[in-house]
Amino acid sequence: MIHTGAKPFKCSECGKCFSRKAHLQLHILIHMGYKPFKCSECDKCFYQKRDLQRHEMIHTGNKPFKCSECGKCFRRNDNLQVHKMTHIGNKPFKCSECDEFFIRKAHLQRHKRTHMGRKPFKCSECNRQFCEKSQMQRHKMTHTGYKPFKCSECDKCFSRKDHLQLHTMIHTGYKPFKCSECEKCFGCKRDLQMHIMIHTGDKPFKCSECDKRYIRKAHLKRHRMTHERP
Repeated sequence: MIHTGAKPFKCSECGKCFSRKAHLQLHILIHMGYKPFKCSECDKCFYQKRDLQRHEMIHTGNKPFKCSECGKCFRRNDNLQVHKMTHIGNKPFKCSECDEFFIRKAHLQRHKRTHMGRKPFKCSECNRQFCEKSQMQRHKMTHTGYKPFKCSECDKCFSRKDHLQLHTMIHTGYKPFKCSECEKCFGCKRDLQMHIMIHTGDKPFKCSECDKRYIRKAHLKRHRMTHERP
């Protein structure tokens, strides 16, 4: 049936079909809320053993799937495969609004919220709203001051792991992003993209008062203050 594509086993709850009866029986557990596989570390429960085993890697720190290009390791093979696309530049999911491409469909769906203006995730402290739950959670750290990621070189702390990784490059001097025009190198891709605008003349941030344009949003904000002065 795998080769023919036939899926004769249908869920009476949601209509989803399966090629094997065993797969249908596993699926039915979702509707029943039955999760027999329990994590001994945090008591979180799962309805499949493989989901429990995958979850347990969070506690053990085990990341068996390694990228052959950059050495980065992952707990799951599917996450490794998605990561590999960053090396080959493959981004199959395209936004119909602005033609931006994404590696994952979920990333495209999150991006679409920016066009729709939807911000369903609200901070309970200051009522600021966000498109993504992860953005809201990161923002909440500004209220708590929680910075769990510490630099082993200078003890500086960060609220996000990627910020720590960027900071670490100051100590190592590692600058993997190189400008094709002048060969200047940068520690992060964002800084390279900003730099490239010097060569292209692109200034995307425009003042609504006087039409003056800037490469960086921070420069535009600073300029706007000149209009606000009495």
